[in-house]
Amino acid sequence: MESMAASESAERGALEARLGAVRIVLVQPSHPGNIGSAARAMLTMGLSELVLVAPERFPDVEATTLAAGADAVLERAQVVGGLDAAIGECRLVLGCTARQRGVRLPEMHPREAAARLLDPAAHGPVALLFGRERTGLTNDELQRCHGAVHIPANPGFSSLNLAAAVQVLSYELRGAALGGAPVPTRPARDLPATEAEMEGMFEHLAQALDDIDFHKGRSPRTVLRRLRRLLLRAAPDQREVRILRGMFTEAQRMARLARR
Repeated sequence: MESMAASESAERGALEARLGAVRIVLVQPSHPGNIGSAARAMLTMGLSELVLVAPERFPDVEATTLAAGADAVLERAQVVGGLDAAIGECRLVLGCTARQRGVRLPEMHPREAAARLLDPAAHGPVALLFGRERTGLTNDELQRCHGAVHIPANPGFSSLNLAAAVQVLSYELRGAALGGAPVPTRPARDLPATEAEMEGMFEHLAQALDDIDFHKGRSPRTVLRRLRRLLLRAAPDQREVRILRGMFTEAQRMARLARR
């Protein structure tokens, strides 16, 4: 009996650790009641990491009232000024969106997204982004994501409340964790690069392409967007990012020599 209890306790600990690595990120929420309702939705499914990017009103009594007892989630919620602080440490970022925007991303069902998030969550933070109540995530914000999550709602009335969307994804995350999604055994050195490391690489790539005059006067926007999608899909690890940046640096050096 004692060994069975110890085993169950270990399983609960592993479940809590994986769910605890998932950040629910609300980008510029305008209604504090939605923040409170989202916190309640999270806690019912064992999630606790709430990050608020530039909320209009928080803390607020309406958020506390709608949290209906999920005060612990609100109290530990991180309030940050921009997306960099919210997701910079994360190795996987998925954006919840009601429709495909100008940025084409791999589109996932909530169940698929939950399983995908729990893999790297065994080794560190991952993030699930939700946009503004009225306009959702911008194209620039979606470009920071590895994929888009679409809830297959009634096409005749597909407008889902922010907290309801958080509830759907939180439920799927708990279901995936309880279903025993395998814990990856990759060594730490092979983990995907963090979002901050990827953004640094993209900035370096953009500068390198300018330095070698790759665009020949044409707009770089489309090329950079396609390269961003390609590299996010590849999910390079930290060593691979360093190799790529070394190549960019060498190309820049050769371009400087050629100009001389």
